[in-house]
Amino acid sequence: MTEHRDGKDVFADPESFWRWQGVALLAGADESGRGPLAGPVVAAAVILPPDFSLPGLKDSKRLTPEVRAMLDREIRTQALALAVREVAAREIERLGILAASLKAMAQAVRALNPAPQMVLVDGHLPLPLAYPQQPVIQGDDRCPSIAAASILAKVHRDRKMEALHRLYPQYNFARHKGYATPEHLEALRCWGPCDLHRRTFRGVKEWVAKDFPPLPVFPQATKGILG
Repeated sequence: MTEHRDGKDVFADPESFWRWQGVALLAGADESGRGPLAGPVVAAAVILPPDFSLPGLKDSKRLTPEVRAMLDREIRTQALALAVREVAAREIERLGILAASLKAMAQAVRALNPAPQMVLVDGHLPLPLAYPQQPVIQGDDRCPSIAAASILAKVHRDRKMEALHRLYPQYNFARHKGYATPEHLEALRCWGPCDLHRRTFRGVKEWVAKDFPPLPVFPQATKGILG
């Protein structure tokens, strides 16, 4: 076990360990949207101040939308640096969702200014980056920086799906955010996939080769969404 002199080890408490070692620019990275049938996978990276403290900061999936939005505002106010990046459905199909998620996180880390001295990555795999880094399983429960990145990514993706709902209201993306709910699966059965769907995913690929009526177009809905 690798311990510092307070008795905490690098695996049990990674953030405290690297802070103790003098790493001031410590980044956390996480993603949102690996599981949905539609929409991008979104990743965030964030560098928090060493003395950062925010009650309630934890895995974004266990928080209400209202609490996530409040924490998102506080993180954006206090962060030394942050970045959010997306990988869209066609690239997810080409790379696979795991590689696409790692790519999105790597892009977010590269966009940080100032650049981090060390990166804590949620999960068990390192990012394709030449930065010092440590993968942390269940990192969004164990590391404030990863938890903050999780919230940034989740809030960004939810808002993106709510905006994209205006392009394809028949799928009701605003409600389920692209996940495989019964409502979403029924919409796929009726309408087939749209451009946002991940055509290699089970639940979508079964409908790709079938004939469906053309989807209605909502020209006014594109304003302010696709940029």
